Amino acid sequence: MNSLCLLLLVGTSQSIFGALYPRESETRNIKDLSGKWRFQIDISASRQMGFAQEWWSKKLPNWIYMPVPASYNDITQNKTIRDFVGWAWYQRDFFVPKAWNEEKVFLRVGSAHYNTIVWVNSQQVMTHEGGHLPFEKNIESKLLYGQQNNITIAVNNTLTPYTLPPGTIEHKSEDEHYPPGYFVQNIQFDFFNYAGIHRPVTLYTTPSVYIQNISIITSCVPHTRTCKLEYDVATSVALTANNPMKITYSPGVTLKVSVLDEDGNMIASSSGESGQITVNDPHLWWPIGMNETTAYLHTFSAGIYDQYNKLIDIYRLPFGFRTVEVSGTNFLINGKPFYFLGFGKHEDWDVRGKGFDWASVIKDFNMLDWLGGNSFRTSHYPYSEEIMQLCDEKGILVIDECPAVGLKTVENFSNRTLAHHKNVLTELIQRDQNHPSVVVWSVANEPNSQMPISEGYFKDVITHVKMLDSTRPVTVVCNQPYDKDLSSAFVDIVSVNKYISWYEDSGHTEVIQGKLGFYLSEWYKTRGKPIIMTEWGAGTIGGFHQDPSIMFTEEYQEVVMEQHFAVFDTLKRDFLVGEMIWNFADFATAQGVTRVQGNKKGVLTRQRQPKSAAHVLRRRYHELREQLLNPH
Repeated sequence: MNSLCLLLLVGTSQSIFGALYPRESETRNIKDLSGKWRFQIDISASRQMGFAQEWWSKKLPNWIYMPVPASYNDITQNKTIRDFVGWAWYQRDFFVPKAWNEEKVFLRVGSAHYNTIVWVNSQQVMTHEGGHLPFEKNIESKLLYGQQNNITIAVNNTLTPYTLPPGTIEHKSEDEHYPPGYFVQNIQFDFFNYAGIHRPVTLYTTPSVYIQNISIITSCVPHTRTCKLEYDVATSVALTANNPMKITYSPGVTLKVSVLDEDGNMIASSSGESGQITVNDPHLWWPIGMNETTAYLHTFSAGIYDQYNKLIDIYRLPFGFRTVEVSGTNFLINGKPFYFLGFGKHEDWDVRGKGFDWASVIKDFNMLDWLGGNSFRTSHYPYSEEIMQLCDEKGILVIDECPAVGLKTVENFSNRTLAHHKNVLTELIQRDQNHPSVVVWSVANEPNSQMPISEGYFKDVITHVKMLDSTRPVTVVCNQPYDKDLSSAFVDIVSVNKYISWYEDSGHTEVIQGKLGFYLSEWYKTRGKPIIMTEWGAGTIGGFHQDPSIMFTEEYQEVVMEQHFAVFDTLKRDFLVGEMIWNFADFATAQGVTRVQGNKKGVLTRQRQPKSAAHVLRRRYHELREQLLNPH
């Protein structure tokens, strides 16, 4: 099953990673292909019927409607579709304006889980391996302008020991008590393996000479009130004759860049594809609750002009002037100590699974503000670009995590996995490098980092990240013993998960303060680095009550929180730089005897209603946020 599902991607047309988010401008147009698509799963024993019958060349034979973006698992009343593993097929028709026939046209998929093949008008145009990140391809030669076109996307959610996250396929057909060909997907992580086209599918245009990518690095010296902006703009052709990396050279074509304030006023400018701009006394980008001026966004405008100063292409990128630094036991934003008041979180909504949905996203940000949070971790995979943009706008700090969750076996640390891991991190950093809200890269969650093979693995991974971005600290979220973990030697911040009085000492909240204080202090003695408590908490079924409290009641979750707070208040004076409760809201998991309709550790229900613990947390977070704003 594994090889059959994955071999089809070998030797096919690879996609381009979509680093620049599609934005309309004077020179660019966008057509959103989201909406209802035709959908069909391939339930043949081999999962190869769609390829044998060339479903990309005709209308799907037994289709139903499926929304895009969404996870197909939670949309129908069909158990087979909910639990399906293999190739799922999507298809729709669309028109392309005649006016686009003189433009470059790109097809962009925001994300699809996990392996994807795309056809346009029966011609294969791109493939992509991995969920959660965007990919695109130039397709103008495949389109019919002023006519109806067709797109078919096949998505396979099979996980292997070498995917991120990993899994295995277990065949049970050898046992006569199972149906012929019966198999199950085993997973190595504690959330539901949602599948489908999870984020918008769009067409966008550019001129033939266009801006491909932009990289911005800001650095500020607080005492001098001076900020520097280093930029690099990649274009489709060389704009300077001495550029050895470009084959084509366009004489007379120039690139002009400028920095605009929030009112659109130009405060600095330059020219050329790379350079440095100095800006005196700009508004800084601050996290929420740390400064009266929060999340001030400037705009970096890059324009290509011809020899007559006529605009050819323009792209405007919001950004913020801010610096991130780990200094001693402090995490600094713009030179001031910051304390993470946050959450582990999931991109998991009640009906659409992981499918992007504006109503759900805005609701989550409203609840985040109500709770007083100033940060979250994208556990355990990259979230949508739209969420990152909202964090920029609202001043929410993000620990940006790649989907390396569940690395448990020797196979999971193989060279094959390592190459894929580094490629995923490259795509993630290229996508999110310009977001001021992104302040830490997390390269894995709860790996088996006691294994000797993991030491060289994580040294290689973290070195790779620092080569791509030296401006942000790197972490591994760890649940191994402080004296046995091998990954944290290479990180800038130690991130730890531990569930005292839940998975260990179950029901005994009286031991939390002693055990947790010792545990965190030993971590600091071992590594001498600042620490974030990235997971802790207790499962709670909303509406369950008992006094004295017992596990799964709302009262028990409150007691667990209060015992942890006592330790945090002592250690945040020394080396603790953040607390992130697990979890923001209840979320779906695979079925099992330890889960009743999913993981119940949220302070909110899956429908985003507060449990009593949410009110306890809200009082604490708002009080501590006020202390960050007024430290004296």
